[in-house]
Amino acid sequence: MREAVSTAAAPAAIGPYSQAVRAGSLVFVSGQIPLDPATGTMVDGDIAVQTHRVFRNLAGILEAAGSSLDRVVRATVYLADMNDFGAMNEVYGSYFSAPAPARSTIQAARLPRDARVEIDVIAEV
Repeated sequence: MREAVSTAAAPAAIGPYSQAVRAGSLVFVSGQIPLDPATGTMVDGDIAVQTHRVFRNLAGILEAAGSSLDRVVRATVYLADMNDFGAMNEVYGSYFSAPAPARSTIQAARLPRDARVEIDVIAEV
C-alpha cells in the first residue's frame, strides 16, 4: 500500500509528484531543494546555507511521515558544482550520527530553479 505524505513544513511539490510516499515500513522523500516553505522562494546564501535549508525541508517531511533524519537509510545528493562537496559534506555530516546512511553524490548539469544542491532520502518509518 502506498500513501502520499504532505506537510506545510516543506515546500509544496512544484510538479506532478508527492513530497514523499510511505510504502510499508519505508518512506521515500522526493528531492528537496533550498526553498523556504513559507515563501516558496530559494534561500539566499552559499552552499552551506542552502544545504541547511534542504535538511530542514527533509526533516519536516520525515516528521509528517512518522519518521526522522535518525531513521534515514539512504541519501542521494545532487550538486550543481562538485567544488561545493566539502562545504556540503560538512553540513550533511552534522545531521547524522553513526551509522551514517548509505549515500551517492552526483554532479548534475542543472538542478530545479538553479539550486546548488538537491537531496532525496529513504527512511524507515
